Amino acid sequence: MRQENNLASSEVQSSQSPISSEADGNRQGILRGVLIASSLVLCVGAAALGMVQPSGDALTPPEQKLVQQIVPIPLSAESFTQESAEQQSATPFVHETRIRAGDSLATVLKRLDIADSDLLTFMARDPNARAVYKLYPGRSVQSATNEQGRLLWIRYFHSPNVESNGKSVARLLQISTTDNGFKAQEIEQLTDIHTEVAVGTIERSLFATTDAAGIPDGITSQMAEVLGSKVDFLRGLKRGDQFRVVYETRTNEGRTVGTGRVLALEFINNGRPYSAIWYSPDGKSGSYYDADGDSLQGAFLRNAIKFSRISSTFGLRTLAGNQAWSGHHPGIDYAAPSGTPIHATADGTVDHVGWKNGYGNTVVIKHHGKISTLYAHQSRFADGLTVGSRVSQGQLIGYVGSTGWSTGAHLHYEFRVADKPIDPLTAVAMPQSMPLSTEQREEFAQAVAPYKQQLQVLAKFQEAVSESNSVASR
Repeated sequence: MRQENNLASSEVQSSQSPISSEADGNRQGILRGVLIASSLVLCVGAAALGMVQPSGDALTPPEQKLVQQIVPIPLSAESFTQESAEQQSATPFVHETRIRAGDSLATVLKRLDIADSDLLTFMARDPNARAVYKLYPGRSVQSATNEQGRLLWIRYFHSPNVESNGKSVARLLQISTTDNGFKAQEIEQLTDIHTEVAVGTIERSLFATTDAAGIPDGITSQMAEVLGSKVDFLRGLKRGDQFRVVYETRTNEGRTVGTGRVLALEFINNGRPYSAIWYSPDGKSGSYYDADGDSLQGAFLRNAIKFSRISSTFGLRTLAGNQAWSGHHPGIDYAAPSGTPIHATADGTVDHVGWKNGYGNTVVIKHHGKISTLYAHQSRFADGLTVGSRVSQGQLIGYVGSTGWSTGAHLHYEFRVADKPIDPLTAVAMPQSMPLSTEQREEFAQAVAPYKQQLQVLAKFQEAVSESNSVASR
């Protein structure tokens, strides 16, 4: 089980702290016992443990740091042009970097120490190389050189986690050096699945905490989606909230190329625990359930936009120059850039799509019973959306804009019961999906027992570290 170096130095060892040797011995004994128990339970499937540090340095997002490696790996003969027998048998050197937000192709190549105008011209003109211009932050780009420093190939893992014929593969674009210049081709490679674990305590935000724990952004997003019907990740997180998570990562030739799914998650929000465990009876399809086997497929999502800052909470608000909107604000506003996708929060039928007075471009969806939802100020609607259209939970229905009486780009969202707006973030939980049968619950209990044990060990680890820090601060 991999542990962050700063965990051992910052959280576990505090030899410089002004505490008695007896307290220090007790604290180390507690942690030693928990760590031994952790290793016994988690060594089977867990490969990593990230721990959150409250210091500013530790909260630096990993994507802002240069990730570059020089690793010798064997290369197949078809991956580069014919060289002498000695050169073909030589092990090339692979340089790797990860794409950062705002990167251009030129900046990525510069970090790989590649300066070849002919290569840039080839990538701009060859239709088979166009994928390299769709740069996704966090994705891996590799280059291989021989002993003389000659470029052999460049690989861009643009789709690191896809299914092909029932197998997990990474799709990549490879541009190889040939006798006549360059050649671009799409390649599929099998990936290995690994299980990792991490824990964290909220200091500033969910993403800042998971960054510090070394958790990939894809897993962070899944955490919010999995428990999105239980926890308000946009405005409901509290400092001191904790989480422990078990998740998959995908590797290719020993390098991480993508993430899988969250396997188990426990989130303590405002002192209340929420759990989610992936259960797949047939090994193909599955869903998330809490520790008792109740489905987490909520009838309604808490939020219509993923990870947006709420600019106006449900309640009182006054907009200068628009007195008709003064006083009671019958919904919540999601501040987001124009064009941000808007998703239906539940299954239903479109009751209105078009202009609606001060709401501007608006979609109203009727749900079961007397419930309806309203999505206002949109810049445009999803293609094919008409009155009477059936929509499913999470389906794209439009895009954020600033139409009607809006003073800036945002989504105005209302949750209505009998045409009366109520706060969607504090509304009583809606009915869940079909529960497991008695026989299925027995199978569920057996299947998820290892995950529940992992979460329990991680909880003890966090508790021990918290106690250790408390003793050190006295």
